[in-house]
Amino acid sequence: MPDSCPIWSLSDLYDGVKAPALQTDIAACRAAASTLAKDWQGKLGTISAAQLAEVIIAYEAVLERLGKVQSHAQLLFAANTNDPAIAKHHQSIREVGAEIGASLLFVELELARLDEGHVQKLLGDEGLGRFAPWLRRVRAMAPYQLSDEAEKMIAERAPTGTGAWVRLFDETTTAMRFAFQGGDVTEAEILDALSSPDAAKRKEAGQSLSATLKDHQRMLSLVINTIAKDKQIEDGWRGFSRPVSSRNLANDVDDVVVDALVQAVNDRNADLSHRYYRLKAGWMGKKQIDWWDRNAPLPGDDDRHYDWGDAKQIVLDAFHGFDPEMAEIAMPFFTHNWIDAAPRAGKTSGAFSHPVVPSAHPYILMNFAGKSRDVMTLAHEMGHGIHQVMAANQGYLMSDTPLTLAETASVFAEMLAFRQLVDRQSDPKARRLLLAGKVEDMLNTVVRQIAFHNFETELHNARAKAELTAEEISDIWMETQRAALGPAIKTGDDYRPIWGYVPHFIHTPFYVYAYAFGDCLVNALWQKYQLAQTNNDGDVFIQNYKHLLKAGGTERYDVALQRFDLDASKSEFWSLGLDMISGMIDELEGLA
Repeated sequence: MPDSCPIWSLSDLYDGVKAPALQTDIAACRAAASTLAKDWQGKLGTISAAQLAEVIIAYEAVLERLGKVQSHAQLLFAANTNDPAIAKHHQSIREVGAEIGASLLFVELELARLDEGHVQKLLGDEGLGRFAPWLRRVRAMAPYQLSDEAEKMIAERAPTGTGAWVRLFDETTTAMRFAFQGGDVTEAEILDALSSPDAAKRKEAGQSLSATLKDHQRMLSLVINTIAKDKQIEDGWRGFSRPVSSRNLANDVDDVVVDALVQAVNDRNADLSHRYYRLKAGWMGKKQIDWWDRNAPLPGDDDRHYDWGDAKQIVLDAFHGFDPEMAEIAMPFFTHNWIDAAPRAGKTSGAFSHPVVPSAHPYILMNFAGKSRDVMTLAHEMGHGIHQVMAANQGYLMSDTPLTLAETASVFAEMLAFRQLVDRQSDPKARRLLLAGKVEDMLNTVVRQIAFHNFETELHNARAKAELTAEEISDIWMETQRAALGPAIKTGDDYRPIWGYVPHFIHTPFYVYAYAFGDCLVNALWQKYQLAQTNNDGDVFIQNYKHLLKAGGTERYDVALQRFDLDASKSEFWSLGLDMISGMIDELEGLA
């Protein structure tokens, strides 16, 4: 484990699962929800604008207080899924949340049904008018809304329906141990070994990952089949025509825009991933490299180790160089134990920044192993954290940002950290290695995530006809991934079970395209930033960018991008982002 990796303290929320304040908050939420339902259920269509604002303010207050309770349980569980007491507490809080949430469903259901003309008149009231962006998103669900009874049933059974399958997946995958180097390691450790400078270790790690996932594929297949079927049933009742459409609605983005992104990336596979991996294979003295070598360090890479202090300083300097206020927002994450970076058994693999609630603060989880990619991950999650802090003034209902714009903040932060690393490096060879690493990260964020999206699309379409065997799921996986990776990456039978470790397929179906959306959007924004600096308008760009972050969920992506003269509905927007990746590969070919 790298030196001095922090482990978070959740005492800012509650002092453990038996804290009196936790039970007090649960009781208060129950009472407030009951009062709200008793006083207002069935009446929202007939009350004044001021009364409606009063209802929404009370509704927001309950959700925020409940959100703090739920966030505490989620963070505890993510840090230690092996503890039965924590798992029990997490499930009990999920059930409490479902119970209270079901009693409050009437608020959004009744708001969605209001006549549009009536709503527009009500919004003339200043108190209610500030909730207009949230009301727009709530009312967008109206065409897909079910009866009150059906909606309540779906909400109440969520912890024992889809939620239970998600829990089974999480507990199973975090409990998996992978044979490696004469011992057993966690998923985070085996995934980290895939980027080892030692070719034998990468091969052993890849084969161990494959073998272990194959041993569990019966259960993993059952989980993903159930998740997909459950989604199909609910989507059918609601009237969504495509599996991705409900996610697009939640992301506040149009189907046609996502389709344009996916098509643009699929059309550029040969120019991007195929070309780069052919180049990498050549650097490694081969025509083809095995899939477990895809993230291998390049020849000549000294695999520099970064300790936690290095990573912290690089990230803070990157933000400070862009905007000192953002560095000031980042600092408390380090000084107040808001980050859990130490890898350990039972801890969730991967990384996230949990926003908790606006009245508290975010928490970051990652597994830091001292590689340059870990520095980028810290920057990525800190980008989320800063965004969440800056948007908090919008309140609980409107601080939450759709995934498409949420990933913009994190990927932009990665770009800032990358430039910080490059600018510190004077050796041309080292700069080439950093550039290649950035290209690989971009391919992982854009091409690979769209390949994941293609896998999900094909899987959900096929699942609508019949349950899929593990072999059928693996067939879809192989077809979609080979199309994205290209002929320079060798994917044999041992690559077939690898779909099983991707948590997004289970936690949030169709989440993954948001990464590509964010990366391409950031590439376009970065070019605008570079141009603004050239024209001495950098301060204007920074203020516009900070406005985007502070807006939270109050602005759609199309409105937010107008300040930068960008339009995501046009194909040239996506080309702008993809051209930046292609240009970097051009530069690498020239250097080679």
